[in-house]
Amino acid sequence: MIPWIKGQVSRQAHVDLPPNTFEEEYARSGFSGKYAHLYRSAPPVGWTHIEGDLKPRAYDIKLRSIKSQHLLEGRMPLLGNQDVVVSIQPLDKPMSYFFRNADSDELYFAHKGSGRLETDFGPLTYETGDYLYIPRGTVYRLDPKTASEFLLIESASEFQFPDKGMLGQHALFDPAVLEVPDPSLGVTTMTQASSYELKIQREGQITTVHYPFCPINTIGWKGTLSVWKLNVRDIRPISSDRYHLPPSAHTTLVAKNFVVCSFLPRPLENGDPKAMKVPFYHSNIDYDEVLFYHAGDFFSRSGISHGMLTFHPQGIHHGPHPKAIARTNQQQNTNEIAVMIDTRYPLKRLEQSNRIEIEDYWKSWM
Repeated sequence: MIPWIKGQVSRQAHVDLPPNTFEEEYARSGFSGKYAHLYRSAPPVGWTHIEGDLKPRAYDIKLRSIKSQHLLEGRMPLLGNQDVVVSIQPLDKPMSYFFRNADSDELYFAHKGSGRLETDFGPLTYETGDYLYIPRGTVYRLDPKTASEFLLIESASEFQFPDKGMLGQHALFDPAVLEVPDPSLGVTTMTQASSYELKIQREGQITTVHYPFCPINTIGWKGTLSVWKLNVRDIRPISSDRYHLPPSAHTTLVAKNFVVCSFLPRPLENGDPKAMKVPFYHSNIDYDEVLFYHAGDFFSRSGISHGMLTFHPQGIHHGPHPKAIARTNQQQNTNEIAVMIDTRYPLKRLEQSNRIEIEDYWKSWM
């Protein structure tokens, strides 16, 4: 469809904006549907006050002063809907039980620490920057060697890799870099016990099953379904020298009604001095956006540091903080690592999120 053009506009999106204007991308289906670019005389986030519940929010896992009330060790659910639950989970000692999630696939992201993941398929070591994928119904146990902190994404549907289309099947990362467990490397580090506990989550409730033997007792496996790990250093982000790509270009995994993206160090848009280098303003028409800040310098945000999580719900604008555009004019590269979860349906703030919320985050654009 040929776009309508009215008034003062940019010939190319995100490049050479009309003087003294601020571009907003108003788009359906994330960044892949019908769209309009609105060129405003003031940024849409230039508010002075917000009354009501709808506002940008931020959470700092370093602020937690109360132990999680979840039935599983350390797990603290923050945001969720019928498709996905986003939690944080600190763990500084081995799990004293084995666990099977019968409700959801699980995707751990190791924000801090290192250790061992023991599973029905065998063990995997993990380190900072690893994604750990655990299919629904897999028995597992985490055994940290150093104090660990995880971002945890529970999905009611199966995680899949995105269709890479004309980029080819080896874009973003070669599937050969995925590591899967080997049961010949040992079953578990748990010492011999007279009884082993397996906790099973079903419809949000925990059932505990006791065994006289270790519930992880696989001696071999074959097939196309497995636990796997992927470190962010093995992801090679797509970049454009003359055009700011939308977040969807950085998609790592897709599931029903949400996606997981990885923002990683990459060259900025240096091929055209008039090209935008920071994310454009947008209003989240169809998706809620959650961003977990793992490492580096988050150039489009001020007051955000490692271990923080922001939540920008549908219906209210967000974009770069006021000084971000000027600050990045001379930058050649990004130096940030972050995980984004975009959800098709609204996320509810869960009870424990209130304990670590940064109340005045919405004022950071003022």
